[in-house]
Amino acid sequence: MTISSSLNAGIAGLNGNASRLATIADNIANSSTYGYKRAVTDFHSMVLSDGSEGYAAGGVRVTSNRLIDERGPLITTNNATDIAVNGKGMLPTTVVSALDNDAGSYPLTLMTTGSFRPDANGVLQTETGMVLMGWPAENDGTVGSYPRDTAAGLEPVRINLNQFAGDPTTRIELGVNLPASATEAGQPGDVIEMPIEYFGNLGTSQNLNISYEPIVPVTDASNTWTMTVRDSASNNAIVGQYTLVFNDQRGTGGTLNSVTRISGGAYDATTGELELNLAGGPMNVKIGALADPKGLTQLSDTFAPVSIVKDGSPVGNLSAVEVDANGFMHAIYDIGFTRTIYQIPLADVANPNGLSSLNNQAFQVSPESGAFFLWDAGSGPTGDMVGFAREESTTDVAAELTHLITTQRAYSSNAKVIQTVDEMLQETTNMKR
Repeated sequence: MTISSSLNAGIAGLNGNASRLATIADNIANSSTYGYKRAVTDFHSMVLSDGSEGYAAGGVRVTSNRLIDERGPLITTNNATDIAVNGKGMLPTTVVSALDNDAGSYPLTLMTTGSFRPDANGVLQTETGMVLMGWPAENDGTVGSYPRDTAAGLEPVRINLNQFAGDPTTRIELGVNLPASATEAGQPGDVIEMPIEYFGNLGTSQNLNISYEPIVPVTDASNTWTMTVRDSASNNAIVGQYTLVFNDQRGTGGTLNSVTRISGGAYDATTGELELNLAGGPMNVKIGALADPKGLTQLSDTFAPVSIVKDGSPVGNLSAVEVDANGFMHAIYDIGFTRTIYQIPLADVANPNGLSSLNNQAFQVSPESGAFFLWDAGSGPTGDMVGFAREESTTDVAAELTHLITTQRAYSSNAKVIQTVDEMLQETTNMKR
């Protein structure tokens, strides 16, 4: 039995080292494969005992697994949708064949990096057919609340490169100085006109025509103006009219003392904003809080529109998309504004090395890995998301070649054991002659 167990141990050694050679060959072959996770083979001794005094060789058992939790170095690329993860976490993806599923559900796969480019339908996918998944944003760029323990809210990321979009104006901030001398007795009371361009919901150019009429008293100075706001989109109808009174006290001179609504939206003294209802929807016009020198002022004898700040822009064509560190994908238009269109979460599992390995450097949740949870990139245990980047293979070629040498020696030694056992059995057979 001792001799035969030696033979079995030698065979087990050959098989074990052959398995190790296979993982080494895979690692070396994929040393230039982006996102590849190296495989390792571990040896475990087997001890056999039948209760007798003799020793029986048990041989060796092998287990092979992939070290998915190891991270390769990141390199920069020239494609904005080449995405890698700087730290823990994996990108949610699916297979391109699932896009034809009318049920709207997609099998979830995970990747640590990928070179995603739009196909003919604008779907971001790799050359091997792995499709990037994300949560869609609303038209205003906000992302709703989605479940984090299921892929039900995820959908394929779709980029329409011929997409046009407008950015309507919703907020205007006025930094304007009115001449204090215009409200003194004996002045002509000339109205000051100030048109301000804004962009409507269809990207068309409209004007808020704001006029300031000084209240001229019989004596002294009134420090009072009537501000009238008209909207060109409503045939210059009045959408707001207000009486403005300015301070003439030391320290606060020239700042707003009171704002009285005659018509139109209310004035918020805390924020300094007027809530105007235009033809295309509500708009906030900030004229400044009471005693705030940054809004409307009345000083000296000069009318000066110091600063007019507004959001919105005309219709633009989508020119590029980029992903930030928190996983938000932004559409960049050629007229200069950006809009959030997707959020790409990062999936994390309790045991990454327990994930099932698939083709194309993709992985799938298994009972050994535990359930996944979708995190915002850069939060919880996950790292940042990096655009213009790819993760290189975790293979260390020098180390693998060293392992190759030791594996070859171990294989040859086990073969020598088998050869020696064969010679001993031959000698035992020759004893009968």
